[in-house]
Amino acid sequence: MLERKLEARAILKRIGITLGDPAGIGPEIVRAALASGQIPDTAEYSVIGRPVNCSLGQPTSETARAALEALEEGVARARRGEIDGIVTGPIHKARMYEIGFKFPGQTEFFADRCGVQNFAMLLTGGQLTVALVTTHLPLREVAAVLSKDEIVRVGLLLEDFLRRRRIQRPRIAVAGFNPHAGESGALGREEIEIIAPAIAQLRENCASHSIFAGPFSPDTVFHHAADGDWDAVLCMYHDQGLIPLKLHAFHQGVNVTLGLPFPRTSPDHGTAFAIAGQDIARPDSMIAAINLAVELAHAASAKQA
Repeated sequence: MLERKLEARAILKRIGITLGDPAGIGPEIVRAALASGQIPDTAEYSVIGRPVNCSLGQPTSETARAALEALEEGVARARRGEIDGIVTGPIHKARMYEIGFKFPGQTEFFADRCGVQNFAMLLTGGQLTVALVTTHLPLREVAAVLSKDEIVRVGLLLEDFLRRRRIQRPRIAVAGFNPHAGESGALGREEIEIIAPAIAQLRENCASHSIFAGPFSPDTVFHHAADGDWDAVLCMYHDQGLIPLKLHAFHQGVNVTLGLPFPRTSPDHGTAFAIAGQDIARPDSMIAAINLAVELAHAASAKQA
């Protein structure tokens, strides 16, 4: 009996959870998630972040510094192997920028601290999983930076993520860039000159394993994915993926950073200062983020075994 208990403890994963900006809903949704009974008992959880004397709903430079310190501690502990994955609470970017945070978001922060160039942002919730070829860019700049190589790079990261979730032959739909996927060139040539060649390359790289298809009209592809026809959609820009994901699974969405040496997830919502401290913030997305971090941590161990 003791041997079985010791064996079970040996496979427990260690997950760090940062509080985010202490003036927001981060601390309360972390508390609620840990007390929910809806997170795996196959992991041990440690909360990362210091208490700050602040007024809830009113972010300051001090609350931003506390959020940044928690991120730095979390990534340092993950890189030292002290934790097997990290879940990050929401931060307030405007205040973070004021104290010298130089990254568009937490995704880029983690990639920088880990020295990773091959990374991407993915979101998943309900029946939808979306990966983004471009992220935090003004829409007018997306067409200029969209490239075959980037579509292939993110497509391969997406395929690897699905495999980690035990989808043996992932079915990935590739969204077009223009309305109606360019209407055979009448509404734009990105589909013909960039996206279709990228799909051909992805098929060549994964010919015996996965299905990449498209480019599909963005106004229909998410409907079919939510119906189960596709395991994921590869999206060309930020709002193309986030709008349907949040419409479909607003309270269960999880943000994932692909390409890191350890799992990093976060709830797919912000600090919600307007309701901080009122005990009405829903912890669903934080619960989902914790569950996914544990799942990915166990998958990483199984892959190494």
